[in-house]
This record gives sequence, structure tokens and C-alpha cells, in this order.
Amino acid sequence: MAWDGPPPAPRPTPSPSGADRPGGATPAPRFFARSSFWNAPLGRDAALDPRSDRLAAELRRQVDREREQRNGPWIATSQYSTPIYTVPARQRTVRVKLDTYTPSNLESAFAAVPIPRGARPAAGRDAHMTVWQPSRDRMWEFWRLARRSDGWHASWGGAMRDVSRSPGHYTKASWPGAEPYWGSTASKLPVVGGTVTIEELERGRIDHALALGVPEVRAEYVSWPAQRTDGTARRAGAIPQGARFRIDPKLDIAALDLPPITRMLAEAAQRHGMVVRDRSGTVAFYAEDPTPRRTNPYPELIGPLYYPDNINEATARFPWEHVELLRMDLHRQER
Repeated sequence: MAWDGPPPAPRPTPSPSGADRPGGATPAPRFFARSSFWNAPLGRDAALDPRSDRLAAELRRQVDREREQRNGPWIATSQYSTPIYTVPARQRTVRVKLDTYTPSNLESAFAAVPIPRGARPAAGRDAHMTVWQPSRDRMWEFWRLARRSDGWHASWGGAMRDVSRSPGHYTKASWPGAEPYWGSTASKLPVVGGTVTIEELERGRIDHALALGVPEVRAEYVSWPAQRTDGTARRAGAIPQGARFRIDPKLDIAALDLPPITRMLAEAAQRHGMVVRDRSGTVAFYAEDPTPRRTNPYPELIGPLYYPDNINEATARFPWEHVELLRMDLHRQER
């Protein structure tokens, strides 16, 4: 579930879509409960972790290395993020075969999934895809999804009922037979969690925490809300899955003269924080994969910062020097 690196030059990609988006414009969806850690604003006096200085410096070290090498930090859009297919109540369902040797009730959750005709997973090895059915308040997500001659296959994923009341991570109440280790990211947090939607960028405001990927993730230890880790770094000073960073609430972001996309990300990180959700080839934020749309809106939304020679300027100018770490619940992951 690790991202190997930044995507190639993005391009508009016509694609059929099952999404309920008349005219391409609907209100930005809100996934999970308002009280979820993804959606609840942080208090200005939220407690910092005793390791804040050390782990914030570690995050800046990884960012600075990528700035020097000109390969990040990044915003994943057309690869290694997730397309979100919004489907109606009567969408025809299909079976998704679970290609795993691990006994799991997930296979029964994948027995009838409302995948629209023409749907495609994200490009890249992770091949994520999210199907959202707001009329029934349900969501399905997949890791390494592929359509083969005999139908749809996935290596793993998750399914969630009552999405609007969910705490934002998988629990035994998420679906009949659900387990906390469901989920298509390395942390087992939903891949749509912390993903910036196209509608949010169009309206100019992101009202939830951001998902963050980092290359060097701590092994064996996680911090809530992460349920698992694929980290390999055994240093105590490595960043664990689930770590929640924020921008110092005293910083005047408006005075920084940032590009619009950078300002939106910084304001969201200040209000709601950034949750380490995955191990990635570069330090990365995640924005909705545009595949379900007929054209790619990112060149217009992000402007010249979106192209390969300087796309990373949008995140390189992010105020990383003002990042701090909120108090963690660090523990060894369950076997």
C-alpha cells in the first residue's frame, strides 16, 4: 500500500461515470460524523505531544530532502489517490471477488457492490476506488481493484454502513462481520478519509483533516486512529501511522501570500490537522482522482503549479516550518 513516487504528467482523461453529478456540480460531500476526528475542528489549546519538536523536525527533514531532489512534496491526484463514484439507490450491483487467502467477512460485504458501468480504479499499483451511495448511506472501497474477464477482483478493502454517523475508521459496527483491520490503506483508515474533493477546491475551503503520506514510517508502533502500519523504520524518532500534525494556530496564514491551493491546504491543516494515513514514495497530500469526470479539472483549479516542472511548488510552499505534533496515543500494533 505504499506509493512508489510522484505520478507522470497529468492529462484530461475522458471517462464514463456513474456519479450523480448533474452538470458536474453538487455540494461537496461530507464523509463520516461531524464529531469524527476527520471533521471536528481542533481547539487552539489542543495538547502537543512531548515528542512534537523531534517528530516535526523529522517531517521537515523528509520534506527538505524532496525539495532538494525536486521530486516532492506532492499532491496525489491522477495516481495513488481514489476516484469517488457517487451512485444512486437503484444502481445495479456486481460481485467483487476478494483475492486473499485470509478468511474474512469482507467477501460477503463485496457480494453486491453498486459499481457503475465504465468505472475505473486509480492508476498506480494500489488501484484504489471508492463507491459512495449517499441515498443508502453506504460506502465501499478497494485496494488493488481490477476488472478481469470473469468480473471484478480486489486484494482488500472495506465496506461501511451509516457512513454519516461513522467515527471515520472501521469498527465492528461498520458492517455485519466488520473488523477494525478492514480498509484499503496501510493504516486501515478509509482511503477517502482526508482526501480533498474537487468540489472543495472549487468552493475554496476544506473542512476536514488532511490525509498525509510520508516515506519513512515507524515499524510496529501506531497512534490512534491508525489500526495498522506498514512502516519499516525502527528508530524511535520515526513518524508512526496515525500521527496528527497541525499548523501552529497562532500563524497568520493570510499574511503568507500563498497560492490558492496551498492556502486551502494550510488552513485545513491549521483548523483540523493532518493525519499520517499511509506510507508513500514522497511526502504527499491526496486529492480526489478525477477519473469519473469527463475532463481533468486540476489544471484549471491549480493552474501552472500543476505541471511536472513545478507542480510540487504548491506543496513546497506549504508552511512546513510551522508544523507541530498533537498528543499521540502510541502503542504497539495488535498482531
